[in-house]
Amino acid sequence: MPLILLSDLLLHVIECTDLWKVATFDAILMASSHPVITSYFDASNSASWLSTSFLLTATSFQPLFGRISDYVGRRRPNQVALLFFASATAWCALAPTVGHFIAARAFCGFGAGGAMVMGSIMVNDLVPMETRGTYQAYVNLFFGLGSACGAAFGGYLCDTIGWRWTFGMQVPAIMFSLLVAILTVPSSLGPHLAKYSNKSGLTMLKEFDMAGSFLLTTSVASLVLGINLGGNIYPWTHPFVIGSLITALATGVALVKVEAAAARPVMPLSVLSNRPQANLIWNNFFAAMGINTIMFNAPLYFNAVKLESASSSGLRLMAPSVAVTVCGCFAGFAMTHSGRITWLLVAGSVSMLVGATALACMWHAIPAWLATVFVVPTSIGQGLNFPAASLAVLVSSPQEDQAVVTSMLTLGRSLGVVLGVAVSSGILENALEAFLEAYVSGPEKARVILRVRKSVHAIFGLSEQNRAEVIHAYEESLRLTYVSAILMFAITLWLLWPVRLPKLGKHQVSAHSYGGLE
Repeated sequence: MPLILLSDLLLHVIECTDLWKVATFDAILMASSHPVITSYFDASNSASWLSTSFLLTATSFQPLFGRISDYVGRRRPNQVALLFFASATAWCALAPTVGHFIAARAFCGFGAGGAMVMGSIMVNDLVPMETRGTYQAYVNLFFGLGSACGAAFGGYLCDTIGWRWTFGMQVPAIMFSLLVAILTVPSSLGPHLAKYSNKSGLTMLKEFDMAGSFLLTTSVASLVLGINLGGNIYPWTHPFVIGSLITALATGVALVKVEAAAARPVMPLSVLSNRPQANLIWNNFFAAMGINTIMFNAPLYFNAVKLESASSSGLRLMAPSVAVTVCGCFAGFAMTHSGRITWLLVAGSVSMLVGATALACMWHAIPAWLATVFVVPTSIGQGLNFPAASLAVLVSSPQEDQAVVTSMLTLGRSLGVVLGVAVSSGILENALEAFLEAYVSGPEKARVILRVRKSVHAIFGLSEQNRAEVIHAYEESLRLTYVSAILMFAITLWLLWPVRLPKLGKHQVSAHSYGGLE
């Protein structure tokens, strides 16, 4: 490859990895900064909306970005996503009310979701298949850096420079990504179905799957909204929650019918039903559910069982973050070197299953350091499995479907995140209620249970006997939660049983057919 082309390619990958780093930093940042923000606006009861609004739009619009980029090329959707991301992030920094902030977070999700999925698609277009694993390793490295920085420094930045500047400082980085995108992403990148078709623009617009796009976005948005609100802001029996879930079901059924008849569906049903693509997407869906079941509840274990502070329990997640980054880079280079993918998928799923099993088998007096070690195998599995799945769906898909398959894989993971948190929270809360009722004793039983259900920190103020009883209740509740993760990871392993993937080679279709490096 001529030196100028190699330099050009590296600039494209820098742009893709940089937007991944900023987008993931923004998403993870909210986990540690939302208490400060909601307290500033005197709106602590709106805390979940700060993340829900972001997740709602980020998840819903990812497949749409992929399909639109097939028609108009990759350049414009990527730039639109980054422009929305930068503008909405500035809006977050300047928001005068919590309502403005929540709306700004929704636009952030639209931009960040589009930026992340376009980053993956552009790397797929630009990099030949036989070396794509190496560049996937670069993306994984920056993704890990973004996640680790967001988790580790979010609270610190809020305490030192203020929460507004934690968003304001992101704007220059996003604008730099936009500048690099303008200068380096070729206008010819992508299949350009509208440009190279002999049909009129009006005909192409009619053939575009508008109905499928609307139904897919509505279905996913309603599902995310219902799951995030149910049992959190409103009870599951609230009309709004029930209405959201019914809307998700109705539009989902309609989506299947519409996509079955569409000429170029935004969500090809074959992707979700034919092996191996379907196996890989569903594998990552259940893997994301299990991973977030563990990672969402791990800090609670150290808080409620080991009685550590929130900052200490949060720092224990640094080891899993490092494991994801290191293993993700290893997986990328291993795929390029060996040309083999399947073993990484299997090894990752097995590692996740081993980690969940170890957590479910934890005993009462287990040292905190060993409990931390038990969290790591799941992250190792994620680092091995997810990069391999990203490449595997491309190897097993025709060139014209690679963008939408990448989008569907990303959507599956995003939905897995949402459902993993929602389902595990439901299991934990219901189990905790039952175990507290069974284990807590004494004349102040009702008051103790009420205090503990409202705040984990209430455990520190209990009598020695009640504290031991509450800790036991939390242990058993979390054990059931980890057992649910075992089931999810067992399904991921079962889905891989029939998957057979070819060895990567230079004979496979590469990015050059999209005009990226002509």
